[in-house]
Amino acid sequence: MGALVAGCGDNGGDAEPSVSTRSATSATPSTPRALKLEVAGTVATGIEVPWGLTFLPDKSALVASRDSGEVKRIADGRVTSVGSVPGVDSSSEGGLLGLAVDPAYPSRPYVYAYYSTSSDNRIARLTYQNGRIGSPQVILQGIPMAAVHNGGRLRFGPDGFLYAGTGDGTEGPNSQSDDSLGGKILRITTDGKAAPGNPGGRLWYSKGHRNVQGLAFDGSQLYAAEFGQNTWDELNVITAGANYGWPAAEGVSQLDGMVDPVAQWRTSDASPSGITFAQGYIFMAGLRGQRLWAIPVADGRRTGEPVAFFTNQFGRLRTVEAAPDGSLWLTTSNTDGRGTPRAGDDRILRVTIS
Repeated sequence: MGALVAGCGDNGGDAEPSVSTRSATSATPSTPRALKLEVAGTVATGIEVPWGLTFLPDKSALVASRDSGEVKRIADGRVTSVGSVPGVDSSSEGGLLGLAVDPAYPSRPYVYAYYSTSSDNRIARLTYQNGRIGSPQVILQGIPMAAVHNGGRLRFGPDGFLYAGTGDGTEGPNSQSDDSLGGKILRITTDGKAAPGNPGGRLWYSKGHRNVQGLAFDGSQLYAAEFGQNTWDELNVITAGANYGWPAAEGVSQLDGMVDPVAQWRTSDASPSGITFAQGYIFMAGLRGQRLWAIPVADGRRTGEPVAFFTNQFGRLRTVEAAPDGSLWLTTSNTDGRGTPRAGDDRILRVTIS
């Protein structure tokens, strides 16, 4: 139990920051206002491989432990277990991954989980009542699974539909195949059906992705962070039916019919997992890069240069979420088999923005 206190391209190493300023838009980046981030305290320590993180209307949070399949609640000065998801089969990048609370909670008392089994990745709906999660009702299965490239992030959009980032399951052609759920951003109903308005009535919203582990909305605009292979990690602006190029493209490639990222990083400087939007910025947690990136955006374009914070201070960073009080909650990922655990790891940090 944690104690409460006051993809490839993700395989170790570090380097000086190297971020490309090439943009797929015509807008000229400008210098954003000065941004200051401070770690205001440690929310929790001793959490095993935290991955998904989501807030409930009462401002408490649920956190997924990737390898054990356990879900923990953080509230009122305590960290407690609320149960485990059965059938989770963990690997170097698989296990219990994303969590999302139903936007109609508590009238629809559900939490949604993305997790790996021995044969596939799945999305399930679980009741959450009286401080316990119920048995999973699988709403979507058959998402390609491998030891790596499992995607896993869940995010409800302002349209009320559930968005899921998937990986190619190490098979690049999945990303371009209209019939595969791999290498896509899915957009589904809470029953696991294709959401109205999806391209061709399919389950997916965009394709040509390698391994999406970060999704965030600025209003109705969706952004996604993506692991590159050996050269470029990406931040993409997502539009319905667009093709983001993998495996033909990695980073800005200017290929016909494929959409370039609005920012790209050397894999040693990012290896991005979770992202969130707050105060005009996409905040992006870096695993191999061991830093938190802040990327100024507006109206689906990048408006300035990305800035790195906390480089090498806390080790690998997995998930960042905007908290109800206006701060950011930032998780480390040093117990995931690729990091060097420190005393108290893994932890959740509270970061203030000014």
